[in-house]
Amino acid sequence: MRPSTTLVIGSTGKTGRRIASLLAASGHAMRAGSRQSDPPFDWEQPSTWARALTGVDAAYISYFPDLAAPSAPPAIEALTAAAAEAGVRHLVLLTGRGEINAQRCEEIVRDSGLSHTLIRASWFNQNFSEGHLLKPALSGMIALPAGEVGEPFVDVDDIAEVAVAALTDERHAGRLYELTGPRLLTFAEAAAEIARAADRPVEYAAITAEQLHAALTSAAGADYANLFTDLCREVLDGRNSSVAHGVREVLGREPRDFTDFCQDAAAAGVWR
Repeated sequence: MRPSTTLVIGSTGKTGRRIASLLAASGHAMRAGSRQSDPPFDWEQPSTWARALTGVDAAYISYFPDLAAPSAPPAIEALTAAAAEAGVRHLVLLTGRGEINAQRCEEIVRDSGLSHTLIRASWFNQNFSEGHLLKPALSGMIALPAGEVGEPFVDVDDIAEVAVAALTDERHAGRLYELTGPRLLTFAEAAAEIARAADRPVEYAAITAEQLHAALTSAAGADYANLFTDLCREVLDGRNSSVAHGVREVLGREPRDFTDFCQDAAAAGVWR
């Protein structure tokens, strides 16, 4: 049975807005979950959660700022309790590969007593076109403490399709899917692919975590610098240098390749 109403938490984010669009296009009743929606959903205002969850059968959960944040496990625990109280039947949680806090959040959802699907994703292709790596790409220099570590970048459109399947098909209940792209690329190779597609110089510089932290502190403040630097230290050590097959398991096709993403983003003028 398909859920009659699906709440998309983070409906203005990279994954959430795509999931909301796919649900609406396929005729599913969808409720947006953001600070601007009606009713609103605000991670920093738990008093908004009950109303947003009322009458909902399934919910997609994307935590802001990131499940790597220390605030994530208590927030996810409180949300799952609120969802159970509201009668929500099924949860779909977006998590990150190789992140200790993300795994804690997975365990909270798994132990909630609710039907659930866990989607564990690698770094997004769209980080280079919509996220924190867009400005560096536009500047021509992507600097990260990643060395020559390979990352199987995954496309957000693939994540959205998997999430919609998990929200609307009970066969995915109780499953954990690891989503990656079809191959490993170093950040230097990713920068080179962006440069070719955009027809402009884009390079990669391997820096230390300390250098990254100093730059981010100056540009975005200590809280963001601490969160992102700690995340890089955690996951850019080679632990995620493998390809998983969750996209194929759910969608019956291979995941979108980074080259195709670059060509489409360049054609849309993202890196002009």
